Amino acid sequence: MKNKAVVLLSGGLDSSTVLFIAKKKYKCSCLIFDYGQRHSRELKSAKKIAACAGSDYKTVKIFFPWKGSSLIDKNKKIPYNKKIGGEIPSTYVPGRNTIFLSYALSFAETIDAKKIFIGANAVDFSGYPDCRPQYYKNFNKLFSVACGKKGDIKIETPLLYKTKKEIVELAVKLGVPLELTWSCYSGGKKPCGKCDSCILRAKGFALAGRKDPII
Repeated sequence: MKNKAVVLLSGGLDSSTVLFIAKKKYKCSCLIFDYGQRHSRELKSAKKIAACAGSDYKTVKIFFPWKGSSLIDKNKKIPYNKKIGGEIPSTYVPGRNTIFLSYALSFAETIDAKKIFIGANAVDFSGYPDCRPQYYKNFNKLFSVACGKKGDIKIETPLLYKTKKEIVELAVKLGVPLELTWSCYSGGKKPCGKCDSCILRAKGFALAGRKDPII
């Protein structure tokens, strides 16, 4: 019988690929977070992808009463066609991964899961501080003393040092239903093609010599 794992699933390219990595060795339960993001498109994608992977999921609703990010405050504009890197963009949601991982730890302890998978990437990324290697290294140290399971719950970040090109290639190899994934910060029927997430995704598909099935 497979050991259990919790997967943080947003419905995007990275988290979906991580789910298909994890399910090869673990019985996966997904956490999908509805945190007041600008649209529900990615939530629908996440649920469909979990079903395709044969994994159960729970949707966790979180409310941020403060509006510190353009992803949750529709009065703030999402930055388009800017140079990626340098300043942390307005799409950064302060403390988001810290909150998500705390929920994941509680869930993992409850179902006796040994691993928590997250699709963090620190190569082709927008520069969010909670996607950096040091963050996960220190969070695992915290986990070793923060839970009641003898410190044996670990965060796994299999995409942390991979380029978007490598992630696309891996997703294709694993049979990830890429046509169901959604990476764009905007909702709608088609991606905007201008936000950080769209630009990075397009870069990955182009370098991998693949056509993005959602375009």
